Amino acid sequence: MKNLLLILSLLLLPALESFAQEEPAATFPITGKLEDPDKKPVPFANVALLAAKDSALIGGGTADENGQFTIPAEPGKYLIKITFLALDEKIIPNVIVTNQPVALGTIAMTTNSRLLEELVVQGEKSQMDLQLDKRVFNVGKDLSNIGSNASDILNNMPSVTVDVEGNVALRGSQNVRILIDGKQSGMVGLNPAEALRQIPGDLIESIEIITNPSSRYDAEGEVGILNIVMKKNIRYGLNGSFTGTAGYPSNFGGSFNLNYRRKKVNLIANYGLMYREGPGRGHSRQEYSSADTSFVYDQTNRRTRSGHSNNVMVGLDYFINNYNTLTTTLSYRNSQNSNNSKLEYRDFDLNNTLTRTVTRTEDETEPRTNIEAALNYKKTFERKGQSLSFDAKYILSDETEASKYHEVSDNSSVDIRQRAFNTEDEKNFLAQLDYIHPFSKDGKLEVGLKSSIRTLDNDFSVHQQDERMDWIILPDYDNRLAYNEKIHAGYVMASNQFGKLFVQAGLRGEYSDILTELKKTAERNHREYFNLFPSVHLSYKLKDAQTLQLSYSYRLSRPGFRDLLPFSNFSDSRVFRAGNPLLNPEFTHSFEAGHLLNMEKGTLLSSIYYRHRLGVVENITSVDSTGFTTITPINLSTGDSYGFEFNLTYDPAPWWKLTANANIFRAMNEGFYNDKQYKSDTYSWTSRLSSRVTLFDAVDFQTSFNYRAPRRTTQGRDLSIYFIDLGLSKDILKGRGTITASVRDLLNSQKRRSIVENAGYYSSSVFQWRPRQFLVTFAYRLNRSKEKQNFDKQGDNGDED
Repeated sequence: MKNLLLILSLLLLPALESFAQEEPAATFPITGKLEDPDKKPVPFANVALLAAKDSALIGGGTADENGQFTIPAEPGKYLIKITFLALDEKIIPNVIVTNQPVALGTIAMTTNSRLLEELVVQGEKSQMDLQLDKRVFNVGKDLSNIGSNASDILNNMPSVTVDVEGNVALRGSQNVRILIDGKQSGMVGLNPAEALRQIPGDLIESIEIITNPSSRYDAEGEVGILNIVMKKNIRYGLNGSFTGTAGYPSNFGGSFNLNYRRKKVNLIANYGLMYREGPGRGHSRQEYSSADTSFVYDQTNRRTRSGHSNNVMVGLDYFINNYNTLTTTLSYRNSQNSNNSKLEYRDFDLNNTLTRTVTRTEDETEPRTNIEAALNYKKTFERKGQSLSFDAKYILSDETEASKYHEVSDNSSVDIRQRAFNTEDEKNFLAQLDYIHPFSKDGKLEVGLKSSIRTLDNDFSVHQQDERMDWIILPDYDNRLAYNEKIHAGYVMASNQFGKLFVQAGLRGEYSDILTELKKTAERNHREYFNLFPSVHLSYKLKDAQTLQLSYSYRLSRPGFRDLLPFSNFSDSRVFRAGNPLLNPEFTHSFEAGHLLNMEKGTLLSSIYYRHRLGVVENITSVDSTGFTTITPINLSTGDSYGFEFNLTYDPAPWWKLTANANIFRAMNEGFYNDKQYKSDTYSWTSRLSSRVTLFDAVDFQTSFNYRAPRRTTQGRDLSIYFIDLGLSKDILKGRGTITASVRDLLNSQKRRSIVENAGYYSSSVFQWRPRQFLVTFAYRLNRSKEKQNFDKQGDNGDED
């Protein structure tokens, strides 16, 4: 707690000093009362004070419950701008403040000439926004996202898949970089799959898919970047939203997102509380035969993952003057999870006769804590487009997994009792500096520096109870991993417009110093390497409604923390997933061409792409003569993949919106391991179709269909997956509230099905992480509605540099 208070004090100190040094000027109140056409007060309307000469925002406030407002103002000439929900915007010109109060009296507001429902349809953000280097998806427009978490939302994104274990893939590859607000975050650091399930979807504004990032971004991520943009408003006065969710199986949560803007200060706070239970089940069959031994067994698996999480963020924007802004934020997340599972093994002989039944249970607790403190300073200049920014972030994360296992067999009187402990601690410091200098009419030069220092400590051990009831450490499952990573980078990038042609080219250099050490066995692996990563983006406007895009980038994918751990979960005594501390990074050359067509009723983005990968990491499954299976990642192969992708938004009628996307690809991998060749050549595709219809009385109904085709792997194949989501929503309370009911996985069909085939070995498995889910969500907007977006000035989310 002392460290937390110290960090908060350091972050807020510059802003407090600025307050202390600022000399207060004499102000005089501007007062008034707002009434609607029925002569009733208009409570909580936004009242903005603008400079008369250039309409610059000077100050403002919010009317009280009686419609009365008071705005302090220095002597000068002003405009007053009043906005509220479905009422017409009111502009009061020629408000002159001398050396006395100004009373405006009663101000009559008029009802908007269009119905609120029309305003909602015409003014809302589109679900997909296509830009030069990324696609932006506003998650709140997809009814199936409401009441969900970050993992569920990503699973609804075009070309993005999330398997039953929570691993995220883009265009068929799990080597994708996940950012929060354009920056690296400890919220998805140690265990991204589980961490994404703990982020309430109600706190997420949009998802950005960047398939060929420029040199401005880190080179990390073979197939690109998924940027999760959290909600942040800087509207004047007090604004915000509140959301509550209830669902079955147990899914309960609540969140709020608030900001208060007054003169030079904008205060931000959001909070999310979530409790979920995820009952899952599956089964598998293993068959093994060799010259001297054979075995067959079936396994059934039932588990329930449950837990609650708290996410809180507080922040402050201090607008020092028109050119300088200071932002500080402090985030805290705590979760308490549990995992209870029951595995049953049924062993058969060669005649398929049941010979033994073994039951193994697990009881696991998993508390996690994450603290992040961030500081941003941004300076703009009189010259348009010129800016300088500095960012710093400090991250602390810790996670402890404690498990108890109990295994019994029907042909043995001896029980096996085990326990496992796995602690993970992370410290991360990041600092970056970016400068943009415009030249000519449309050109600009960008340069930047970044450094990150990351340390992780992991202690893992498994204990087993002996005949005397003493706990004995199993030496094969006892070690401690120390991971130290230092990455220093710099980039330069230039862009300019030449008639209809836009050109952007950049070069990024990254120096990596990574040390992996297994403390108890004195194994060290030290790597140092420097790489240059070029990028080129071209855009040519064919016609007013058509644009052609070409891009190239060179990228790498460093092994994830868990991929390096030589130990992992011990819940399945016959299947052990182990990491590999000797893994090297993958390198990728990525080419992409796209065509953007803007139509009267929609947009169509078509893309073709090609990737050439070196040192591709594959999970290799091996089985010994006792039936013990080990799954280990290695740098196995060279890979080539190419594909075609399209994203379509189309409005057949004002009340009907369609979105469709598909990614059709071929992936080829080939390599050698232990003198054996592994290869795969697969054609596959993923797709999603969504239809949203506005029915009677402003009720929205949405249907979504997702499909993932089967694909071959180097050791077998993954079978197809499909699922259907439904959603129904209605605005209430004059647009201030929305109630939504939804069903995820209507047919209960979202299951992972896979087959592994090697010489003498066959395995098939089916697993469902969570069954069909029903959700009801209520959202309430404070001093906000689904009004036109130009009323709502969004904050700058920034980019990772």
